[in-house]
Amino acid sequence: MKNRKYKTVQFRFYAELNDFLPRARKQLPFSYHYAGPLKLQEAILSIGVPISEIDLILVNSESVQLDYALKGGENISVYPVFESFDISGLTTLRPQPLRVTRFILDAHLGKLAKYLRMVGFDCLYKNDFEDTTMVKIALNENRIILTRDKPLLRSPKIQHGYYVRSIFPKMQFIEVIEKFDLTSQLHPFTRCIVCNHPIEKVSKAGIRERIPQDTYHHFHDFYICKVCDKVYWQGSHYDRMQSFIHDLLGSPKSNKRKQ
Repeated sequence: MKNRKYKTVQFRFYAELNDFLPRARKQLPFSYHYAGPLKLQEAILSIGVPISEIDLILVNSESVQLDYALKGGENISVYPVFESFDISGLTTLRPQPLRVTRFILDAHLGKLAKYLRMVGFDCLYKNDFEDTTMVKIALNENRIILTRDKPLLRSPKIQHGYYVRSIFPKMQFIEVIEKFDLTSQLHPFTRCIVCNHPIEKVSKAGIRERIPQDTYHHFHDFYICKVCDKVYWQGSHYDRMQSFIHDLLGSPKSNKRKQ
C-alpha cells in the first residue's frame, strides 16, 4: 500500500491514561497513522487505552463522541474520567453519571473488596469471576469494574472501569477512595465484609446462644447479616478497624458501633 493512502492524526493522552502507553508516547503528543475509514473508538483501542477510563475527547478543541469518523489532520486530546469536576457542558462519553457507587472486583483484589465493604460500599467479588461475567454484571447493575488486568478494560462494552495501579491492598484502598472522590460516601460498619450484604441490628436476647458469654455481658449492640448469618458487635476488632480507617484516610473516627 502506497504511503499516500495513509492519513495521520495527532493524539495526546492526559493524566493516568498515560499508564497504558509505551514510554515514547507518555505525556507527549504523537502521530497516529491509519489507512481507510476509521472511527475514533477503533483508533483509541488499537493504541491500547481502555474506553472505560475515558470521559472526554476533544478533536480540534471540540468535544466529540466515540463514533466520530477520523478525517486526517486532527489534533485529538483524550482525558480520563472526571469525578470531581463539572464538565456537564461538554460531550462526555458516559450515558449518565453514577448515582450510587457500586463495584465489581477481579480475582486479584480480594483484600481491597473487604476494605471497601468495611466502609460501606457494595462490592461484588469472587476469586473465579470470568471476564465476560464481570462485564455483564457491571452493565446490568451499573457497577464500576476494578481490576489489575489491563486487557479486561479494553472491552468496548465497559462503561465504567478503573485499572488499580498499586499492588498493595491498603494503598489500593486509598487510591480508589481518592480516584472516585468517595470520602463523603463512607458508611463504616454497615455492610458484611464476608458476603457484602447490609447488616441489621438484632436484639441481644435473640443471639445469646450464638456468642461467648463474656461478649454477651460486656456488649449491648449486636448486628447480623441475614444472608451469611455472621454476627457483629463492638469488640476489639471494631476498634482495630476504626483505627485502620482513621489512619488510612486521616478522617475523624466514626461514632458508629459495629464490630
